[in-house]
Amino acid sequence: MKVAVRYSGLLLACLIVAGCDRAAAPAAEPLVLEGKTMGTFWRVSLAGVDNARAATLQQRIQQRLDADDRELSTWKSDSVLSRFNQYRGVDPQAVSENMADIVTTSLRIGRKTAGAMDITVGPLVNLWGFGPDKQPVKTPDQAQIDAARALTGLQHLKVIQNGTGQWLQKDLPALYVDLSTVGEGFATDHLARLMEQEGITNYLVSVGGAVLTRGKNADNQPWRVAIQKPTDQENAVQAVVDLQGHGISTSGSYRNYYELDGKRISHVIDPHTGRPIEHKLVSATVIATTALEADGWDTGLMVLGTEKAKQLAIEEKLAVYLITKEGDGFSSWMSPQFSAFIHTP
Repeated sequence: MKVAVRYSGLLLACLIVAGCDRAAAPAAEPLVLEGKTMGTFWRVSLAGVDNARAATLQQRIQQRLDADDRELSTWKSDSVLSRFNQYRGVDPQAVSENMADIVTTSLRIGRKTAGAMDITVGPLVNLWGFGPDKQPVKTPDQAQIDAARALTGLQHLKVIQNGTGQWLQKDLPALYVDLSTVGEGFATDHLARLMEQEGITNYLVSVGGAVLTRGKNADNQPWRVAIQKPTDQENAVQAVVDLQGHGISTSGSYRNYYELDGKRISHVIDPHTGRPIEHKLVSATVIATTALEADGWDTGLMVLGTEKAKQLAIEEKLAVYLITKEGDGFSSWMSPQFSAFIHTP
C-alpha cells in the first residue's frame, strides 16, 4: 500500500517503493507506525521488522515523544520549558542534557543567521496568535510589537555546562523561550536513536516537518522524500531526494497562516521587525546530518528571504532548496550541496 502524508512542505509519498514509481507494485511491505505528539503527527516506517513488534514499538515511541513534550512544550504549563519561562529570576536553572543540547544548537544557528532564527521570539509568536494565546482580533500596533520585542534577544540566554550538570540562565527575567521551531527535529533525532537502541537499522522517522532516515526501504532502495509544491494539491511534487542517511526539514509560509484585516498573516515571524514575513520566499528545505540541525536552519533561512538565504547557504556550505513566488508561478534554487541528494529517475 502506498501512502502520501504531508508534513509542512515534505510529501512523504511512495517511500516504500523503489524510485517512487506509482506503477510498480512493492516487493515488500514496511512496518508503519503513526501517532500524535507536540500538536502534530509522528510517523515511523521500518524495513525488515516483524509485525509482532508493532505494539511494543508503538508504546516505546509514544513514551519517548511524550517525554520530549514534557520538556519542550509551551502549551503545557508544567513542562520543563514552561517552568523556566515562568521563572522570574536570573539564577541558573538546572535542565537535562537534552534541553541543554537543543538550546546550544539553537543559539549557534541563531548567531549564524544574525538572529533570524531566534528561540526567544515567543512573545512575538504569542502576540500574533501562533502560540498558546488566542488569535488577535485586530493587527497588533507598533507599541505592542515594540513591547514584545523588548522581551526577546538571544543575548539574554545562555547554557552553562560542566562536569556536575547543565543549566539555562537568562539575564532578562521575563525572557520567554519557544523551541517549537526546532522541537520536531529534536524529537525526530530521538526517534532515530530509539530505533538504533532497538537494533533497527533500516528506518524512516518523522515528526511534523522533520524527517531522518537510515539504511534502505523494504525494497532495498534508498528512502526517498518528495518536496511538495507550494499549492493545495495533495500530491504535487516539486523535487524528490534520496536522503542517504540524513535529516531533512522544510519551513514554509504557505500553510500555517490566517487572514486578519484583509492580509494573510504568516506564522513565520521576523525577530528584527517583530512582524510576520512578507517577502517572496515561500519554502526553505534543508538537509543536514541531523534533523535538529535541518529544522533550525530552515526557519532562519525562511526569515532571511531568498537572496540572503542563498548567500548564507553558500557561505555555510548548506544543502538548501528554496522556492520563491514569481508572478503567477514559482521559481526554485538549490545549493551545490543539495544537488547531490536530488533523485533523477
